[in-house]
Amino acid sequence: MPLPCVEIETAANPRHAVIWLHGLGADGNDFAPIVPELVDRAWPPLRFVFPHAPVRPVTINGGMSMRAWYDILGAQIADRQDEAGMRASIGQLDELIAREAARGIAAERVIVAGFSQGGAIALAGGVRHAAKLAGVVALSTYLPMAAKTAAERSTANADLPIFMAHGSYDPVVPQPLGAASRDKLTELGYAVDWHSYPMAHQVCAEEIADLRAWIGTRLGAEHPSRSR
Repeated sequence: MPLPCVEIETAANPRHAVIWLHGLGADGNDFAPIVPELVDRAWPPLRFVFPHAPVRPVTINGGMSMRAWYDILGAQIADRQDEAGMRASIGQLDELIAREAARGIAAERVIVAGFSQGGAIALAGGVRHAAKLAGVVALSTYLPMAAKTAAERSTANADLPIFMAHGSYDPVVPQPLGAASRDKLTELGYAVDWHSYPMAHQVCAEEIADLRAWIGTRLGAEHPSRSR
């Protein structure tokens, strides 16, 4: 059964969907307020899906249970990765994409997005998804299981458009880790639209404006705009 979600439809009968994964310790409500800031009125109707990650113990937080897409074992987040947890969450993302297809929105009209830990699953799951997706949005994050990406990626998403954004002062996911992930994806032939902002582990207004323009292009809007 797919994960419980917060859902927002910008108008009746949506033909496109954005599945947005939250960061560690948050839940599906975390990014719901971004919808009115992000959406351009010229866009076709969209369904935003904000799933709640399962609750699990997180090692780096003293084993405290919280919503998390996978365990984090230490401060060097790219080391000693919880591959089993990551793969389980990728499977849950696949279920959410399949549910949209069952509701009439094919994968090719689905954008997978995520922040921090959610962005890591969006990236890893997006490049592995068997059906072609509209794109991936990866904010303040990195590519997990990077060394296995070349062997495990899907041919259907070989040219997957990817929007990556990072804060140059990020103390949680250091920007050099995000940049190294960008370089790995570029090396594999992905079209990565990279943005850096003078901020910490967060989202800023300029980033939302850049993302609005990028999503507008993915939706096939005739004149993607930075204004609502």
